[in-house]
Amino acid sequence: MTDLSLDTLAIHAGEHPDPATGALTPSIQMSAAFKLPGFGPELFDALLMESHQPPHAYVRWGHPTARMLEEKVAALEGGEAALALASGMAAVSAVIFTFLESGDHMIASEVCYAGSVELFGEYLPRQGIEVSLVDTSDSDQVREALQPNTKMVYVETPANPILRISDIQVLAGISHDAGALLAVDSTWAGPCLQRPLALGADYVIHSATKYLNGHGDALGGVIVGPAEGVHRIRKQALVHLGGAISPFNAWLIARGLVTLPLRMARHSASALKVARFLESHPAVSRVVYPGLESHPQRDLARRQMSASGGMITFQLKHGLGAAITLAEKIRLFVYATSLGHARSLLFYYPTDLTIDAAPYLSDKQKARIREWTGDGIVRVSVGLEDPDDLIADLDQALRARTIKGLVGPAAYAVLKRLQQ
Repeated sequence: MTDLSLDTLAIHAGEHPDPATGALTPSIQMSAAFKLPGFGPELFDALLMESHQPPHAYVRWGHPTARMLEEKVAALEGGEAALALASGMAAVSAVIFTFLESGDHMIASEVCYAGSVELFGEYLPRQGIEVSLVDTSDSDQVREALQPNTKMVYVETPANPILRISDIQVLAGISHDAGALLAVDSTWAGPCLQRPLALGADYVIHSATKYLNGHGDALGGVIVGPAEGVHRIRKQALVHLGGAISPFNAWLIARGLVTLPLRMARHSASALKVARFLESHPAVSRVVYPGLESHPQRDLARRQMSASGGMITFQLKHGLGAAITLAEKIRLFVYATSLGHARSLLFYYPTDLTIDAAPYLSDKQKARIREWTGDGIVRVSVGLEDPDDLIADLDQALRARTIKGLVGPAAYAVLKRLQQ
């Protein structure tokens, strides 16, 4: 199926009519255990997982619904194989703990999903794995951070939550010249907008909870890469760390993938319209969106991504008070932290809590990140609603005034002093 378009692959890859019933919709195999083959090579394969697709034995090792999802995502990403897991963090952890051990060194994006950067900055050093957090959008910083024991470069692009973009092709060259793997978290773009493997990455990671699922009703993660490497992750991290995806969640995510190309086109077109509106709004001081000419890496975004996605961040001229009012007054938008849903979401991230308090970042790093966040940013996940309705909702909320918005900043300052 490699010669088919993404629109076609999203529908057909991994799916086959049920041989017993002829049903076109994939079934959910809700079984924890499977009947094993008789004594012989197939039984040993099922128990030892020697082949890349052994007979099913136990649901934690793999199951038919997950295999269908894996085939679909691998086809969309242009990879040899994929592994579905219970969450995006299960996917991140599986890659890390399969290929890194005590005494190894990794380089990672200093700004990425909070669970990932906290794993890198706080927990991996406890296991004897040295981590250098750098601005991976600056290739010189990555080169300077290389050590003889560097085994992996980990990049999230676009970066959550600031939408900083790293050049995957350049970083692949740097990583491979140093004998290191390049892993890319491509959750914010997805395979319809960005193909890390085609740009030289070794592994691509997704929180499938987000755009791949698209409905906000299932937790999951996916790793895509070379068949041998993915099989190694399955045998080691999946079997021993236990991050197995449930059959029902695998089915829900596979169902969502069918419409992924259509959804991403709509998310991207609507987000561009909303971003342009926000950039002209008197209550907004700055908007960061890869589709805007004002984005510092607009040229790279054009080369690396086919569209700019559904995520926007912006800063408010009146800071926390305006953010409190915004949260109080939105009607269509939902105040929530996730992303990639059909409905639009937004959330305010105060820099003093999300960046300044991070013990794994230096003062220089915090100052550099503040150039993107100011005192705080509103992160917006633009959904599938009519963009004009979303704009009207934002406009009325941005122009509103509330008591909480007026007194909130002072109350927040008092609480902070009491906690010190």
